[in-house]
Amino acid sequence: MYEAVSFLTAVGGARRPGPRALPWFPAVGAGLGLILGGAWWVAGRWWPAAVAAALVVAADLGVTGLLHLDGLVDASDGLLPHLTRQRRLEVMRRPDAGAFGVGVAVVVLLARWAAIASLRPAPLLLGALWCVSRSAMAVTVARVPYARDVGLASAFRPGGRRGTVIIGAGAVAASAGVAAVWSVPAGPAAVAAAAVGFGAVVALAWRRVGGFTGDVLGAAGLLAETVGLITAAARW
Repeated sequence: MYEAVSFLTAVGGARRPGPRALPWFPAVGAGLGLILGGAWWVAGRWWPAAVAAALVVAADLGVTGLLHLDGLVDASDGLLPHLTRQRRLEVMRRPDAGAFGVGVAVVVLLARWAAIASLRPAPLLLGALWCVSRSAMAVTVARVPYARDVGLASAFRPGGRRGTVIIGAGAVAASAGVAAVWSVPAGPAAVAAAAVGFGAVVALAWRRVGGFTGDVLGAAGLLAETVGLITAAARW
């Protein structure tokens, strides 16, 4: 579990991950969501909804060390422009940010803030959505080809692929149940939308670079949570 916490958050310092970390991804995601949800509830008692939402978005960036936001920027710069496959991978490896990455990051952060600001504090919702995003990451690593010869995410492979898929699928189903406790049909719909959003990003990467990378995982996770929040904020 320590490897998963160290990899997915800014806690624990730098640590090279391994296959044993994958089954712990759903639990770490759920824990992160619940912590952020608790912070949301506390902030909502002290500040207006817009300020509380901004604090939650900032806290998420802080606790994850901007890992997923960095992946979103890099993946957007590599996957969205018209480039060759090799060039896409090269762009995603570069540390600088281009117009595609900056534009997508701004839109995603604004969407997260607006969705959270429009909802009442909901720790169960965040716990469910953050669990879904990390569960989907684990399943992707276990089932989707890795697009690079060597990279950070390659450390997860090979591993207990079947077990990881079972745990990930079970965690997503459990997340839908938890979200239903928060609200029906908004909660389960948000979980389903998050899963679809994650899958769409991975499918795009599979088509354009032949599989996933660490940046793709981060981008897909962040977008999945955002799609889930937007769905939850709809007028049900």
